[in-house]
Amino acid sequence: MTDDVWGYRETSGRPEGIDLTGFKVEAADGAIGKVDKHSDEAGSAYIVVDTGPWIFGKEVLLPAGTVSRIDVEDERIYVDRTKEQIKNAPEFHREKHLQDPGYRGDIGTYYGYGVGGPFGAGPV
Repeated sequence: MTDDVWGYRETSGRPEGIDLTGFKVEAADGAIGKVDKHSDEAGSAYIVVDTGPWIFGKEVLLPAGTVSRIDVEDERIYVDRTKEQIKNAPEFHREKHLQDPGYRGDIGTYYGYGVGGPFGAGPV
C-alpha cells in the first residue's frame, strides 16, 4: 500500500491508457455512482464520481489511493471506503475545488493514512 493518497496502488490493477469515464464505482458497502472525470497525473491522480440520487446528484472527488481494485472487463472501480465515509468527506464543487490546492490538502488529510486524518490506521 502507498502512503501517497494521490497515487494508484500497485495492486489496484490500473491499466495505462484506459479511460475510466463511465465506470461504475463501488464503495466497501455498495454502489455510489459512476466516474464523471478522472486524472492520472503523477502525484495528483483522482476520480470524480457522479453520485446520482445517492447523495442528491452531487459529485465527490476520491483520490486514487482510495481505489483498491479496477475491473476493466466489468467497468467497475472498487474503493476501500464506506458510503458514510465518502458522504462525510469535505464537500466538492467542481468549479471551485478541482484546481484548488487548499481543497486538495483537505481531501488528502481526510482520506490520507497519515496523522490528522480519520484514516490514520489505513484503509477499512
